[in-house]
Amino acid sequence: MKEVPNSFGILLKKIHVNFVKNSNSLAGSGVKTVIGVPFIHLSAVNSTNIYAMEQLQAKLAEHGAAFFADLQTSGKGQMGKKWESEEGKNLLLSVILNTSTLNMGDQFALSAAVALATHDFLSNYIHEELTIKWPNDLYWRDRKAGGILIETQISKGRWAFAIAGIGININQTHFSKTTARAVSLRQITGKELNPVELAKELCLHLEIRFNQLLHAEGPAEIMKDYNCKLYKKGQRVKLKTGNSTAVYTIDKVDQQGQLCVTGGIPMQFTHGTVEWITASMQ
Repeated sequence: MKEVPNSFGILLKKIHVNFVKNSNSLAGSGVKTVIGVPFIHLSAVNSTNIYAMEQLQAKLAEHGAAFFADLQTSGKGQMGKKWESEEGKNLLLSVILNTSTLNMGDQFALSAAVALATHDFLSNYIHEELTIKWPNDLYWRDRKAGGILIETQISKGRWAFAIAGIGININQTHFSKTTARAVSLRQITGKELNPVELAKELCLHLEIRFNQLLHAEGPAEIMKDYNCKLYKKGQRVKLKTGNSTAVYTIDKVDQQGQLCVTGGIPMQFTHGTVEWITASMQ
């Protein structure tokens, strides 16, 4: 397939950038595109999140646009970490979401909705022991199958857009020492799958969960579903905060995105302030 560089110096495969309109509209906005339309397949990019944000800021893309890459040269993970992925082996996807009808306080609920959509999608292939590790990693048993990075755009004090980046290990079977606990769908199922087709399937689940979030009771419903799938919920785990390590029971995640635990007394941790030391303690 012929490849040509765009204005950002990134190679693109055949692209149809048509912002399709339909009856599925966001409440209170003029946006009528659905997630996954258009679906843009990039051969190589520094980061799908960076590329999506550039397209959004240049007004070349809007809600629903999905950007898939065969290769990321500077893939982004949580807390500034790099996302590692072999070329053509995995699902690397970023979608633009119009969040103008959501409250700023719903930011974690959006993260949870994206995590749930990814869980819904993976459940078609992984039929047991699939959970969401706080805040939004997808785990099979005690191994990481995928991760999510959400970046926001604030305009005039309002939450205008979010870029949801999703990485899922599909066909990769060898991982570096820094990602030794990673696992792929191929390792779990024994089957080689098509990452592009899977990304399009994932977009359908993102559409469902995003629309659920837009309803009045949506954020509360999303958090209830999220906590039902929470990794190690009700189990005792060892966590490190600062220089202190202790055993806690995982209770839930609240609507602000805090991890609620019990370790003698109830406590809450924000993301980035606590490190998981071990899995469950018997």
